[in-house]
Parts: sequence; structure tokens; C-alpha cells
Amino acid sequence: MAMDAAVLKAGIKAAFEANMPSPTSAQTAAFDVTAGAIADAIVACVETATITYTSGLIAPSGGGPVTGVFGGSVS
Repeated sequence: MAMDAAVLKAGIKAAFEANMPSPTSAQTAAFDVTAGAIADAIVACVETATITYTSGLIAPSGGGPVTGVFGGSVS
């Protein structure tokens, strides 16, 4: 599933606005631009992550849930 930059941006902007109860229109515009830049940076960072599986998960031969402990790394 891809990250949704618009949803992330909206959450970041809401956090800014929650800490400034009566922002001016200029401040609201600045929140929008800043939240967009932060969201884009987070999405770019997360989407370039590499997950490397090494071992640990067991799939039963007759079907059913996978068990075990994921062994791997994120870089």
C-alpha cells in the first residue's frame, strides 16, 4: 500500500492549527505549505526504505496462518 501524502499533509496541518487557535490567513497558508513539504519528505524517505527478510517465518504445509518471528532489517 502506498503512502497517502494528502492524508499525511492534512494531519500535519491539523497539528499546527491545533497549537494556534486563531491563525491568520497568512499563517494558515504557511501551515499548508510547510505541512506539504514535511509530508513529501516523509513519503520520500519511507518509500525508499528496503525491508530485507532473512528468516524466521513458517508457513504450514496444509495452509493456515504463518507463525514465527520475522527476522530481517529495514534500511
